Amino acid sequence: MTDRLIHASGALRRADAPMTKERLAARIAADIPAGSYVNLGIGQPTQIADHLDPGAGITLHTENGMLGMGPQATGDDVDLDLTNAGKVPVTELPGASYFHHADSFAMMRGGHLDVCVMGAFQVSFGGDLANWSTGAPDAIPAVGGAMDLAIGAKQVFVMMTLFARNGDPKIVPQCTYPLTGLTCVDRVYTPEAIIDVGDDGAQIVETYGVDPVELLDRLT
Repeated sequence: MTDRLIHASGALRRADAPMTKERLAARIAADIPAGSYVNLGIGQPTQIADHLDPGAGITLHTENGMLGMGPQATGDDVDLDLTNAGKVPVTELPGASYFHHADSFAMMRGGHLDVCVMGAFQVSFGGDLANWSTGAPDAIPAVGGAMDLAIGAKQVFVMMTLFARNGDPKIVPQCTYPLTGLTCVDRVYTPEAIIDVGDDGAQIVETYGVDPVELLDRLT
């Protein structure tokens, strides 16, 4: 089955060390097409806002009801009534607008977002996403708007660590955690590698700090 395949043919080793979170956020920002409407998930993906080209015409959406969100607010720019979905203070750009939570989700579900970037516990080689629960008895479920974004955005990127704390790969032949969405992820960004996933299986595109063939061995 194609969702069990992972390849490294043609993959490039770009650096001798894994990317930092900041470099990873900048790398993702560079892949977002100009003029896109984009949702950045809570946690690490919010850092991407700080690396977007101001002249690229990218409009950030947040599910708590805002279009035209700017980078994270600091110092005197902090307004505790102006936050993203993760409750992090943010700035607003010229032309920013605010709307009801239900309208925000209608945008997500209606296919009006070009790109979303989310975190994950697992992504399958075929692009299945598990990011709301580990299934553990004491786990606190936190699905939020992830299901709506997973099926509503035209492209879904995942920003995560490549390995769990116990060393297990988080890109897997099949997800073992409760699913958020099926065949919805297009590309996974991690400190060690960028990996495309989908109907044809997984393809290692670039690696950082590890040889592509060595990385393939660790993932299979």
